[in-house]
Amino acid sequence: MANGSIRQRGAGSWEVKYDIGRDPLTGKRRTKFETVRGSKREAQKVLRDRLTTIDHGTYANAGKLTVAQWLSDWLAQAKHGTSAKTWERYTEIVNHHLVPGLGAVTLNQLSAAAIQQFYAKALESGRRDGKGGLSPQTVRHFDRVLNVALKRARALGLIARNPVEDVAKPKVERGDMRILSPDEARALLAIARPTRLFAPVFLALGTGLRRGEILGLRWSDIDLPRSSLTVAQSLETTKTGLRFKEPKTKRGRRTIALSASVVEELKEHRARQAKERLQLGLGKDPAMLVFTKIDGEPVQPDGMSKEFVAMAKRAGLPRVTLHTLRHTHASDMLRVNVHPKIVSERLGHASVAITLDVYSHAVPGLQEDAASRIDAALRGVLGN
Repeated sequence: MANGSIRQRGAGSWEVKYDIGRDPLTGKRRTKFETVRGSKREAQKVLRDRLTTIDHGTYANAGKLTVAQWLSDWLAQAKHGTSAKTWERYTEIVNHHLVPGLGAVTLNQLSAAAIQQFYAKALESGRRDGKGGLSPQTVRHFDRVLNVALKRARALGLIARNPVEDVAKPKVERGDMRILSPDEARALLAIARPTRLFAPVFLALGTGLRRGEILGLRWSDIDLPRSSLTVAQSLETTKTGLRFKEPKTKRGRRTIALSASVVEELKEHRARQAKERLQLGLGKDPAMLVFTKIDGEPVQPDGMSKEFVAMAKRAGLPRVTLHTLRHTHASDMLRVNVHPKIVSERLGHASVAITLDVYSHAVPGLQEDAASRIDAALRGVLGN
């Protein structure tokens, strides 16, 4: 239990002293002093109230720390625990939106109402160019960043409660998910066949890997005799250049079984790559990347995306991105009744629920198929 004491400082003036525990960052014990004007009984009540909040874990010790100051401190801490790309995005949201909108408020006084008002204003007129409001999806990104920062403040005892928990989130309308039909996939592969994009496109359709996972793939991650590959790193673009990073979660680091056609294409690609490097006098690739530029350097992710979009348009496929290939792989698996748990594992989702939430609505006929299977079971029970 927390300890405290009272000392009279003068006529009608009392010093209330109490222990607020160890500093979560330095480990040093912290003592708080308050001056209470009035009777000794009033000073005793203040001390009891403070000790009760400390014992119940609801004591907040942010003092005059502002939201802007805390977000700056939090960014410094977060830099060592997140990927460079994520930290850059955090910094952009904090500096361009959260600090201008909420930064002047002291951390202890930040309320759900103030955050709700900030979100409403962002939706109405939050664009930095002054041309209207931001999308609900963008404001949801603000909410996630602010929530993570305030959770940390709560864990450190700076605030008693995270006000973001009481804020209504902007509703994001689910857009139509683009999925390639078999004919569209054939048209796309036909256009890609003579280009360097064919192998990564074919791999994406056959595995559902993300763009960064494909470009971060090394030959040492692939076991062709056993028809499998392991996702062990991905490639991302940061302000300081290209960077390889490990998966954020255990589910992100995963081993995927490969189909015979994918294995065959990877073997052919490896042979072409070895011949190409020999002709150019490049020697053995020290990074052993599966997909590189012609000079052996890693492929720029954004450049690959632009090249793919242009190629898809030549194939007569508008509104198609590299991520469409991932959606197509997932939807195809569900359509042929691959168990959702296997689909989730191949995609690297955190849970099966995410997989079903994202894709089940995009696969026509799943409800009808379920009804047909239930009907067959009922008829069997009835003996029909």
